Amino acid sequence: MIQELYQKSLMRLAANATGAGTLSAPNATLTLDNPTCGDRVTLQVRLEDGRIMELAHDNKACMLCQASASLLGEHAVGLTLEDIDRVRAALLALLEKGEEQDGDIDLPWEGLEFFAPVKDHKSRHICVLLPFNALIEILETQTEQQE
Repeated sequence: MIQELYQKSLMRLAANATGAGTLSAPNATLTLDNPTCGDRVTLQVRLEDGRIMELAHDNKACMLCQASASLLGEHAVGLTLEDIDRVRAALLALLEKGEEQDGDIDLPWEGLEFFAPVKDHKSRHICVLLPFNALIEILETQTEQQE
């Protein structure tokens, strides 16, 4: 069961740790925890006009959460809240369905498909979504503060 989650593609993504570290001058920092498993992710971003200019993450988390944060580090720079909301929605659809069928899920980033095996492990969905949730919370807070 657990072995199907630990595929080489996900382990490689987690090991790459794209964006891991800290920023010298972030606009916002947020730490989120997953109380069910103990995952903790801290995200830092530097924003300009609602766009992510820099992103860094620090994980004390499982491989799934690390892989998800690495994917954010790889693709999120230059995007807005609306963009990240759209990607998270596609990821959630993938987690619920398990695979893209006949183009019914538009996966905007390469690498999202690696999370398809998590479908049957509902308790692990939050592990995958935690970095996205943190980023969305940061972006929503920053948007509210600018209004």
